[in-house]
Amino acid sequence: MMPALTVARREFAAYFATPVATVFIVIFLVLAGSLTFTLGGFFTRGQADLIPFFSFVPWLFLFLVPALTMRLWAEERRLGTIELLLTLPITSGQAVVGKFLAAWAFCAVALALTFPLWLTVNFLGQPDNGVILSGYLGCLLVAGAYLAIGAAISALTRNQVIAFVLAVAGCFLFAAAGSPVVTEFLSANLPILADVARGVSINERFAGFTRGVISARDFLYFASFIGFWLFLNAVILEHKKAD
Repeated sequence: MMPALTVARREFAAYFATPVATVFIVIFLVLAGSLTFTLGGFFTRGQADLIPFFSFVPWLFLFLVPALTMRLWAEERRLGTIELLLTLPITSGQAVVGKFLAAWAFCAVALALTFPLWLTVNFLGQPDNGVILSGYLGCLLVAGAYLAIGAAISALTRNQVIAFVLAVAGCFLFAAAGSPVVTEFLSANLPILADVARGVSINERFAGFTRGVISARDFLYFASFIGFWLFLNAVILEHKKAD
């Protein structure tokens, strides 16, 4: 793991060496706060919890995380630095894990900076902080799932715009798979696929965390989901390196 951690430290520092970190974090915090207090009806609900915040986070990540991942490998390929990276004494898998951990840690920082919302609900009432902590954990896992998808797609192309669009589409597919519109349509036409759609839906798995329910099955889902896309990312890099 040491080579992967070395890559992770390098990549994490690179985020804060450019305006990328500031822009991402500011946009995330502004949107999260404004949506929570306006569309989420934070004050009109009369409940001291962060359900409005958690309901919007997966959809914010749907667009913001691909913006973060579109440069992970596409930029390396465009600049030609990917060849230099892969000639270092590390494997493709270690490079993939290192970049993923750096981006995941960055998302964790962005989530941590929403702590004023947590302080607000504790000031206004007596929320179940265990449920709130569970919701934050779920948000972090959702971010990891989207990062894994986006990173794998970024490795396919040199064009960051294409990487962004494809990553948004891929993330949306897994986010919306368990929505009532999709499942009702499948139940009426392809009942077998309705259960499959619910099973692969990221939002369905995330919902349990927002209720304070942390199950081993949901953890296994996110771990296997992230692992699969990271493995695919490494395979794509190996294929590109062979070319």
